[in-house]
Amino acid sequence: MRAQALATAFNTIVTREIRRFTRIWAQTLLPPAVTMTLYFIIFGNLIGSRIGEMGGFDYMAFIVPGLIMMAVITNSYANVVSSFFSMKFQRSIEELLVSPVPNWVILAGYVCGGMARGLGIGLIVTLLSLAFTSLTIHSLPMMVVTVFLTSALFSLGGFINAMLATKFDDISIVPTFVLTPLTYLGGVFYSIDMLPEFWQGVSMANPILYMVNGFRFGILGVSDVNPFVSLGMILVFISLLAFIALKMLARGKGIRH
Repeated sequence: MRAQALATAFNTIVTREIRRFTRIWAQTLLPPAVTMTLYFIIFGNLIGSRIGEMGGFDYMAFIVPGLIMMAVITNSYANVVSSFFSMKFQRSIEELLVSPVPNWVILAGYVCGGMARGLGIGLIVTLLSLAFTSLTIHSLPMMVVTVFLTSALFSLGGFINAMLATKFDDISIVPTFVLTPLTYLGGVFYSIDMLPEFWQGVSMANPILYMVNGFRFGILGVSDVNPFVSLGMILVFISLLAFIALKMLARGKGIRH
């Protein structure tokens, strides 16, 4: 009976999260699709035609995995941070905290809700990319595992940001000053082999580089880093952020005053 109750609580949170972003699809699903289409046109068709090949592939085909991953990262993060902070702001989170639902179920529900949006946007961007280039899958397991783990990781990051935020401006700081620079410098538009040796070493400290290249390996079979190292890095970050999020929930960090 307890297992059934936990499953009901988990399903309720996930269902609410999915309904929340699908109800306002014009704000959550349409803008990323339009933005990525512009990336395909400007960077892929216009600039890519002058660049030629990169990593042995047409430039459009090379950047598609990175653009898909960029969409997954930003939307997984944005869904959780906006949803959980809104519940804090409206003080409706208190109803959830006083319920007998364990913290790990609350966390899992929000993370899966963020993953639903991130992976959904990733699928939309993938389908859009087929209008500009053809994709061949090199390793389906690597592709699927990498995108799922990356979506879970940034959903956890969004959860932690939402707990620490005290005003709406706080939930835009990390995406603007952390996620965006790391994503653009994470090998989405280029191979780090093009960089001088020093900057190649600096790039290796960027965690998003491993995620983009792990996903690119799954699709194209090329990567600037060992794909299994990429998976290991993602799993380490997931474990760390999940531990931090659960500790913060247990202490009521940012939600109990």
